[in-house]
Amino acid sequence: MDSATQWLPVIAALMAAGLLAGLLAGLLGVGGGIVIVPVLFLIFQSLGISPATAMVVATSTSLMVIVPTSIASARAHHRRGNVDLALFRRWLWFLLAGVVLGTQVVSRVDGVLLTGVFGVVVLLIAANTLLRPGAPPLRESLPAAPAQGAVAAAIGALSVMMGIGGGTLSVTALTSWNVPAHRAVGTSALFGLVIALPGALLLLLTASTPADAPPGTVGLVNLPGFAVIAPLTYLMAPLGVRLGGRLSGVALKKVFAVFLTLVGLRMLWQWLAES
Repeated sequence: MDSATQWLPVIAALMAAGLLAGLLAGLLGVGGGIVIVPVLFLIFQSLGISPATAMVVATSTSLMVIVPTSIASARAHHRRGNVDLALFRRWLWFLLAGVVLGTQVVSRVDGVLLTGVFGVVVLLIAANTLLRPGAPPLRESLPAAPAQGAVAAAIGALSVMMGIGGGTLSVTALTSWNVPAHRAVGTSALFGLVIALPGALLLLLTASTPADAPPGTVGLVNLPGFAVIAPLTYLMAPLGVRLGGRLSGVALKKVFAVFLTLVGLRMLWQWLAES
């Protein structure tokens, strides 16, 4: 088998990840990292990369991909009136503070730990959604400004550590505070840009590249992976928005939770195997 043929399955997997990530980005308000990180993690390991390096590079590359995806998704949601700009402005600086903290963690901790964080967090979110179907929100309205700021900072930090755009966390938070599902999804898409852009740039320009990083990695971002996935996610995000507009809020939550369960179990199993 020649080298070009050997790369075909890798390229096909990257393209499939890009298509699915873009669809979910528009549908659920996530940046697509919930798909991209596990796929890149497995692909890099198949190339002989250590699990620790595979995870930090997958996380950082996912953030870079989320930048154009979030732009496409947020624009489409804004046209439909689903973005709460006042809420976005209140959360902006807290999100950025969390992003700076998260990038420091990613560049300093063992990547295997990030795998465990990824798996545990998404399973907790999925369990909350699946076990409380139709349950009333935890609050009838948004909490006081200090509480919102603390949550926004935590979302920024955890999102960078997980390589996601924040939709996984912010949709859950906002809907639990009685924000309508479609509005939570649309606003979260804009949060994704604020989280992904500075996070990816910091990891690209300031982080040290591991010795066993996959070819084409600058800092902690793998540029070939970005080049294959990003155009497809950008193209598919508006389609996800249109599809989401036809589904009820309850249906959106169920799709979100089932997918998170599958991904979380896979990543948690990998973490336990490597620990």
